[in-house]
Amino acid sequence: LKVLSHIDSILRSPRAPPLIYRRSKGPVQNYIKENGQECGFEHLPLTIEMWADQLMALKDLHRSLRKLSLALVPWHTADPQDNRESIRVEDLQFTVDAILEEIENKEKNSQTPSLPTLFAIVSHFQKLFDVNSLNGVYPRMNEVYTRLGEMTNAMRNLHELLELDSSAPPTVVVDTVGKLRDIINENVTEQVQQLLGTQDIHSIINKLEEHECFFPPFQALIQDLLCLLEISNLDDILPTVRNLK
Repeated sequence: LKVLSHIDSILRSPRAPPLIYRRSKGPVQNYIKENGQECGFEHLPLTIEMWADQLMALKDLHRSLRKLSLALVPWHTADPQDNRESIRVEDLQFTVDAILEEIENKEKNSQTPSLPTLFAIVSHFQKLFDVNSLNGVYPRMNEVYTRLGEMTNAMRNLHELLELDSSAPPTVVVDTVGKLRDIINENVTEQVQQLLGTQDIHSIINKLEEHECFFPPFQALIQDLLCLLEISNLDDILPTVRNLK
């Protein structure tokens, strides 16, 4: 009777869940407290059985949460409760909180690429710029950056020299340079024709042939005069001849 009275006092405690205490509605049998009132825990065995099932289910739930935790946050070390016989609600809450924290961090850092994405980017760079090893990635990046800077400066200068808009694509720059080259070639041809005094290509050929016929004998004559007069400068030929006269 004292044991029943002690149980009844626990069940009536303010800390006890309402589920485990019910006042008896029928006749009381064998559960009389010292003050003569009914105990009100005739249904307690069923409640305890339900709780026992729930405690067993807590172990299964803990194992499932641990698997989920290892998949989402594998860098977290196994908690020391894994080897305990009894699993507490606090243990499950700790695992759930760790998973929720990781999900929140992923949402905040959703722009951060994953390791497979970074690996794919590096591999693509190696293929594009013919880099055989990871050690060569940084030097090639620096080289590409330097070359890109040089090309950008060159294109900017060409845009300014050719008086093109800064948004003009490289093809327009190349076409403009080609047209400018054609104009220069035409001007050079005209200047050569004016210099030679003829507009006919055949006349130019004839003049060159005449030069080839005249220049060798003239050069031989000049060399003989220099030797005969014992001088070395062409400008001294006429003064020396006048002195002889």
